[in-house]
Amino acid sequence: MRVLFVEDEDKIAQAVKRGLELKGYAVDTVADADNGLSYAIDPDYDIIILDRMLPGSMDGIEVAKRARAEGQKAPILILTARGSIDDRVEGLNSGADDYLIKPFSFSELVARMQALLRRPPINSGPVLSYENLTLDPAKYEVFRAGKPIKLSSKEFALLEYFMRHSEQVLTKDMIINHVWNEDAIVMPNTVEVYIGYLRSKIDRPFKKLPPLINTVRGFGYKLSRQV
Repeated sequence: MRVLFVEDEDKIAQAVKRGLELKGYAVDTVADADNGLSYAIDPDYDIIILDRMLPGSMDGIEVAKRARAEGQKAPILILTARGSIDDRVEGLNSGADDYLIKPFSFSELVARMQALLRRPPINSGPVLSYENLTLDPAKYEVFRAGKPIKLSSKEFALLEYFMRHSEQVLTKDMIINHVWNEDAIVMPNTVEVYIGYLRSKIDRPFKKLPPLINTVRGFGYKLSRQV
């Protein structure tokens, strides 16, 4: 799950980034509105968190408006110290999906993020499913054929990316850009290692079932019954 956090207060940005990474999110941080907008129009983000008051040529409200105008469909959560009803209405009317008042607790931020992520833009429920494999982003649970599967945070993020793009070929670059932070140094063989980890947990223990993580030679990988 990839997150964009646009926040000019470095202590807040780094604290939230560390906390979300511990929960398995890949987090990119930006400190001003203009760069924030250039990132916010990237369709690869699953959720965007915007501070309202930002340095630059616009505020967070305008970033949200312009990102929506460019076709961004990811949930947008606005953070602000301004909590009047008019401020909240303005934020929601800009295209944001939720509004959290500063100071805020990290646990509430995560809860609101999870609530927004349970409302995906395309018709699907909060629990992702493919064949007999299910993944619950909110409960951090994975099952195949009714059997629970324990995954590390990075394995979970990788599988979630596959399940949100089932039947699509995902290149190594696409996987790296989505599952790892922008500033992370990730080699292509790292993807191969994590693909191996996933296969050892969701395919190999189920020998009577078809493998779901398949290699598309020369292109990448695909979650499917067959290539």
